[in-house]
Amino acid sequence: MPDRFQVTKADEDTVLDYHQDEASGKLLGDIHDETLDSGDIHRAEENQKSNIDPNLYLYDDDLATRPHISTFISSIANYENTIPAATDPDAKPPAPSARMGTLIGVFLPCIQNIFGVILFIRLTWVVGTAGAICGFLIVLTCCCVTMLTAISMSAIATNGVVPAGGSYFMISRSLGPEFGGAVGMLFYTGTTLAAAMYIVGAVEIVLTYMAPWASIFGDFTKDADAMYNNFRVYGTVLLIFMGLIVFVGVKFVNKFATVALACVILSIIAVYVGIFDNIHGNEKLYMCVLGKRLLKDIPIDNCTKDDSFMRDIYCPNNRCDDYYLNNNVSKVKGIKGLSSGVFYDNIFPSFLEKGQLISYGHDSIDIENIGNESYNQIMADITTTFTLLIGIFFPSVTGIMAGSNRSGDLADAQKSIPIGTICAILTTSTVYLSSVLFFAGTVDNLLLRDKFGQSIGGKLVVANIAWPNQWVILIGSFLSTLGAGLQSLTGAPRLLQAIARDEIIPFLAPFAKSSKRGEPTRALLLTIVICQCGILLGNVDLLAPLLSMFFLMCYGFVNLACAVQTLLRTPNWRPRFKFYHWSLSLIGLTLCISVMIMTSWYFALLAMGMAVVIYKYIEYHGAEKEWGDGIRGMALTAARFSLLRLEEGPPHTKNWRPQILVLSKLNDNLLPKYRKIFSFATQLKAGKGLTICVSVLKGDHTKIANKAVDAKSTLRKYMTDEKVKGFCDILVAQQIGEGLSSVIQTIGLGGMKPNTVIIGWPYSWRQEGRNSWRTFIQTVRTVAACHMALMVPKGINFYPESNHKIGGNIDIWWIVHDGGLLMLLPFLLKQHRTWRNCKLRIFTVAQIEDNSIQMKKDLKTFLYHLRIEADVEVVEMNNSDISAYTYERTLMMEQRNQMLRALGLNKKENSKVESHNDEKRNSIDSDGHEETDAPEATSKKDESTEKADSKFKSNVKPDEFNVRRMHTAIKLNEVIVEKSQDAQLVIMNLPGPPREVKAERESNYMEFLEVLTEGLEKVLMVRGGGREVITIYS
Repeated sequence: MPDRFQVTKADEDTVLDYHQDEASGKLLGDIHDETLDSGDIHRAEENQKSNIDPNLYLYDDDLATRPHISTFISSIANYENTIPAATDPDAKPPAPSARMGTLIGVFLPCIQNIFGVILFIRLTWVVGTAGAICGFLIVLTCCCVTMLTAISMSAIATNGVVPAGGSYFMISRSLGPEFGGAVGMLFYTGTTLAAAMYIVGAVEIVLTYMAPWASIFGDFTKDADAMYNNFRVYGTVLLIFMGLIVFVGVKFVNKFATVALACVILSIIAVYVGIFDNIHGNEKLYMCVLGKRLLKDIPIDNCTKDDSFMRDIYCPNNRCDDYYLNNNVSKVKGIKGLSSGVFYDNIFPSFLEKGQLISYGHDSIDIENIGNESYNQIMADITTTFTLLIGIFFPSVTGIMAGSNRSGDLADAQKSIPIGTICAILTTSTVYLSSVLFFAGTVDNLLLRDKFGQSIGGKLVVANIAWPNQWVILIGSFLSTLGAGLQSLTGAPRLLQAIARDEIIPFLAPFAKSSKRGEPTRALLLTIVICQCGILLGNVDLLAPLLSMFFLMCYGFVNLACAVQTLLRTPNWRPRFKFYHWSLSLIGLTLCISVMIMTSWYFALLAMGMAVVIYKYIEYHGAEKEWGDGIRGMALTAARFSLLRLEEGPPHTKNWRPQILVLSKLNDNLLPKYRKIFSFATQLKAGKGLTICVSVLKGDHTKIANKAVDAKSTLRKYMTDEKVKGFCDILVAQQIGEGLSSVIQTIGLGGMKPNTVIIGWPYSWRQEGRNSWRTFIQTVRTVAACHMALMVPKGINFYPESNHKIGGNIDIWWIVHDGGLLMLLPFLLKQHRTWRNCKLRIFTVAQIEDNSIQMKKDLKTFLYHLRIEADVEVVEMNNSDISAYTYERTLMMEQRNQMLRALGLNKKENSKVESHNDEKRNSIDSDGHEETDAPEATSKKDESTEKADSKFKSNVKPDEFNVRRMHTAIKLNEVIVEKSQDAQLVIMNLPGPPREVKAERESNYMEFLEVLTEGLEKVLMVRGGGREVITIYS
């Protein structure tokens, strides 16, 4: 098989994507052999004929450079392309493991990544501060963002084979290297800051709820700065420890992920069980309340005015606080239970300014701290708003990319990623939304708003709800948070290394290198440095909104990528996931931008500014990459700037669509001979891309310029009537063939050049002599030499109108692979409403040595990766003997050629006689008499006819090669008619024209095509242009 079709485990943008000059050199190599003499060609055919299936001998010129379908399919159907996941460099290579399904490969990893530290240490505070209604809206908004993003991501992820790489890969290959690099760096920064947030959260759990005695800066319950300093110091130590683990023990990280997942699931189950176990509340937690203000560090036994403990606090120097004197002290149960009706107390929000006191209601007397003393009253440490809480909570819904990052390990990524991701989001959303309602219906409002549990002795509220005791949640939340941090520290350096290896950001080149152990050591060091910067912030409430910006930017670009691809309708955009729409993607993009700006406009500007800087840097200094992205596809409809960009080279396989040149023949009245050829162009284009219609007039342009103008006007009218969006032109030439050749070679401007030619079938080629088919074959050769695709509709008058809807089958007879055009054309036709209700059936012919069952299976796999739905049938053609009918048909064809040759000689002789007679007529005497040589001419004609008849009788044995080709045409025609006689359209490979420029061979070629298509009403013969036009990749 030619190297062009060898598929290896290479990078996505190099597989099935070839330079046009290289591809054309291999696929259309037969063009360069036209100058060979007949003897050379016959000797070459003799050497090859033993290796060619007798049933495919008509395609022998193609099989030398264009592989048979069985050869092509077997190499590509089971192709794998993945970026290796993190592995232990010291471990032995593991045995090939079974592919993971939806549950293990996508659902559970997404669950693990979505549930995070915010669920355990901030959700109750969000619910208490925002209230049940606003809290529900906060969670719902965040979940809607991720759900809409997941829908867009599912469409992108199922649009071909997606190697591991998450959002960076999808966006860079959809929107281009500039957007991809910018979003990749944002995603990397967000993942790194997420690691910092997880580390600070883990330290908070330990110091605040498990080991407060470990504080090294005094009592942090009375000094917020001391608490954050503790977080910074212990966070730095924990970061160094986790960095060492990632550096030396990736195997441990991967195994610990299972433990972390189990902890998350068990902790959530424990919370739900505890909520219903405490349906009537419990007596474990009581708070001390002065009037309506919540107090801290007050032992519950001392929570009374009669106790000296309270008096010593509020009456120093025998001067008591007015609020203390005017209000009573009470003990309030913290966990009241669902049956208590506390839900109604938690419906409305209780947003506070920094420094205000936590209390029931909104009376200024209760929430304003008039004096300078806090008196053990709990104050708000930050100003809270609805939008700020969205930013704080949003990191708890991130992690939806975990499934797409593992696409290489999935048995069926195109099925598992949408189902697993969406189910994980539905599951986590249900947990979050129900938790909002359950927390609001179970816990007292003051306790919900106590962020660090200071009113209950520094205990975690969620932990005290859980069953059987708080340590289940404390240990589980700490381990799960630790596991999430390790995963972030493991994934972020590899993402940075992947961006660096793409060579789109030159200054990242040093981070593309790996250590001797295969670890991205340099990238890990940079990640640790950035993570340390996040830890120095020391506050989860500051880190959460910041990293939310980066994730929201990333999700916004995922939605943008899906919307752009959908609106562009690029032929490669064929997601298997059908439940998407561009409007949903735009809503998701709008939500992402809105949440960013509402949450923190300065953080949003920081993220956007970072993206713009990286984008412009890549645009001006980055390496040029062509990944077939949607932005490059949009350039096809832009003006001068886009034309200059398109001039850089041929479009990527994913952006390839037929830019059509319609060669329309005019009749004597200067009207297009086949009107429906315009309808067919409209149906194929569906209003997209470039269409140019050209007709050639024979004559001198200086003499028939007015006719050319009229013909162009008529051509334009036909295009308008058939709704062909494009341009038209008329060329006047001395010879039709030369004119067509000039049009094909020169038409178009820059990158806006047609790549596909539609030419009508010369129906009267037998009656008009050889001029008609010579023009046709010359055009076929010119199209091939220009590396353009060719479509020849036969029976064009039977093709449907553009305003009609038809049903039935479109049958594709795929004999040889020449770029995948036969797969792409029916897909494009089905985008038009005329063909939308038709079903696709693909037939291919099995050779003697082929395994038909395996071939069918491989072809189905290939179509699955192409996202094309079609029935598949492999036709087995036995090597039957050549029939007498084949010999007879071949003999008739050859006799006809000999007769034409003889008549051609007669015409030459007759022309000489006619010229001699003209000279005689000029010498007529004055009496009007004329001498003639008619009897002599008649005798010469009879003599030549007798010679031709004698040749007919002597040459009764047909040529062996003609017999073989005729045998192929007849056998294939029998099978095609049997299977596809009732099809609405039959699409098949157009055999290549003879390499030998000889009238007999060319005439025979036309006869073979006639035999091949006999008995079929509507046929479309297709020949690729020498490059891949369809790909299995996103």
